[in-house]
Amino acid sequence: MQLRPKIRLPTLLIGVNLAVLIIAIVGIATVAISLLLELGDDQGLARVRQGVAIAQNDVQRSGNEVLTTAQLLAERPTLARLLQTNDQAALSTFLSQFQATSDLAGCAIYQNGQLLIAVGAEIPAMPAFEDRPLLLDGPLLRLAARVPLATDPSVIVAVWIELDQQYQAELSTILSLPVAIVPQQRLNNTNDPLSQTQTAALNSNSTTDSYLREQHHYIASAPLLASTGQPIGVVSVTLPDTQIRNSAQRLSEVLLTIALVGGILAFGLNLLVGRYVGGPLRRLTKAAAQIGRGDLTTPVAPAKGVEVGTLAGTLEDMRQRLRGLTADLQRQQSEANAILAGIVEGVFTVDRDRRIRYLNQQAANMLGIEPEQAIGRFCGDVLQPQLIDGVRPCEQACPIIHARFRGQAQATEHLQLRDGRRRTVIITSSGDLEHNHVQVMRDETDIETSRRLRDTILATISHEFRTPLSAQLASLELLLDQLPQLSTAQIRQLIVSLQRGALRLTYLIDNLLESARIEAGQLTIRRSEIALDSVVEAAVELMLPLIQQRRQQVEVDLPYPLPNVAGDATRLTQVFVNLLANASKFSPPDTTIGIGGEVSAEHLRVWVEDEGPGMPPSPSESPFRLFVRGRNEPEQSGAGLGLWIVQSIIERHDGRIHVPARSLGTRIVIELPRGSDENFSR
Repeated sequence: MQLRPKIRLPTLLIGVNLAVLIIAIVGIATVAISLLLELGDDQGLARVRQGVAIAQNDVQRSGNEVLTTAQLLAERPTLARLLQTNDQAALSTFLSQFQATSDLAGCAIYQNGQLLIAVGAEIPAMPAFEDRPLLLDGPLLRLAARVPLATDPSVIVAVWIELDQQYQAELSTILSLPVAIVPQQRLNNTNDPLSQTQTAALNSNSTTDSYLREQHHYIASAPLLASTGQPIGVVSVTLPDTQIRNSAQRLSEVLLTIALVGGILAFGLNLLVGRYVGGPLRRLTKAAAQIGRGDLTTPVAPAKGVEVGTLAGTLEDMRQRLRGLTADLQRQQSEANAILAGIVEGVFTVDRDRRIRYLNQQAANMLGIEPEQAIGRFCGDVLQPQLIDGVRPCEQACPIIHARFRGQAQATEHLQLRDGRRRTVIITSSGDLEHNHVQVMRDETDIETSRRLRDTILATISHEFRTPLSAQLASLELLLDQLPQLSTAQIRQLIVSLQRGALRLTYLIDNLLESARIEAGQLTIRRSEIALDSVVEAAVELMLPLIQQRRQQVEVDLPYPLPNVAGDATRLTQVFVNLLANASKFSPPDTTIGIGGEVSAEHLRVWVEDEGPGMPPSPSESPFRLFVRGRNEPEQSGAGLGLWIVQSIIERHDGRIHVPARSLGTRIVIELPRGSDENFSR
């Protein structure tokens, strides 16, 4: 039989005391707040009833003022004089001024029952009552009065005002409460509580009041009666309940504060009792929780009493045994981590669902991620292997699946990294180790790249050597077979062709040797004072046969005098030879290759420009890298050495090379420091 856990004595004491205190405070607060809300409702309804009564009186007062205004207008001598002279323009001006100064909506003059003149708002229909205020129905309620002229009873003076928004706003200001005057025509028989209250006042012909709980307003409505005694509208006064409810809220806050203070005091008192009664047990509970959290260094303090002391001793023995076992496990794990961190290969483990559970730093570096980003994810989503016939290898050729049945499997995968790079790896998968599989990943990217680069270089060099050699062999065979029949001009043409082929081979061999020296760090610069224009001239003479072969010409426009520079004449000649060869290769026939320059206080700039298609900007690939060839490379493509050698030589002359952006053609600019005694002595 399972025993139900008993409540501790400290907990019981604290709970009972707090419960009694809370029940008492909540009961008192509930009764007090309920009474206060009832008193507040009564006060709110009394205020709106008083306000609507004042509003009714104000409407009556305004009607009397309208009547008084009509009487004043009827007694004005000026009005009688203008009516006798029948001056309509002056009469209209007089009535307009009177309307403005008296704050009327409009006024009119009738003679023998016919309208003589009117100014202001639209003339309302008025009953034939005179010398009394009139409340008129319509879209807007109006207060009007009709008074006969003192000197001519056949003339009736009529004036009126509108109970519009301005009038309601002024009335609201007087009462300090929102006031609304609603004609009978605008009352809606809807379920809106406000409309229902106003309709009830109109139908009962008496004042009604109500508390609109959902709208949080108190409202009182009273009917407005026409001259016939028929209700034609209502006046309503509303009061937000926030003013009334603030008192209840303040009382609630006070009661909650009392409850909080009382609860804190009760809790403190019971806490002292709990410490005295349950202190030893709480310490043992804390020690057990620390052991459960993995804290095995803090010893369990001995406790008084037979039962509690035995429990404390048992916990201490368990802590010491767990500490020894944990130390052994940590040592073994540290050794395993050191081994995994020291090997070159990447290692990761997956579970039965092929989700990654461990990833060493080498594997994370290969994949370009942090180890934490891969834990728990499917290995195919992390490795991103290249698709085979549109299908991921994870579906059909996964080494993990094969290792489950063969004990071990190996596969070569081409991975797509996050940054766009590709990496070739060999993955070796172990067999099933308690539903886990260990994967060893060896990076083959550099080896694969070296193989492709080697094949590319060999193919390029073979092509570069084969083309001029084939042309030279063809020229030699023609000389051997038809030498007696050839003319001097034909023989000369064949010899020039042989010369061009030899120049091309020499250019290629020089670049290959120069690249080998640069790679081996054996490129030396023998500095001396040289004239750069002589270097340019020598390079042009060397390349002129090849340039003329493509029906191109060279224009040299260098500043005169061109200052000397400190450098290696042979290396700088090779620079301009490579630049001219590059410009000739990318320029169409019958174009001009230009060589220009400019001189500044500290530098000398010389450029070679062509009329080719231009060099498209490529932020990811510099044209001066080794074995880089242009996208617009023609058939007689090179090995991608020329510009790389140019940059290496110029940098060893403390200069720099760059390609400014141009809309047409390419300009390659080299910048060298001007010669000085210090430069010449280096």
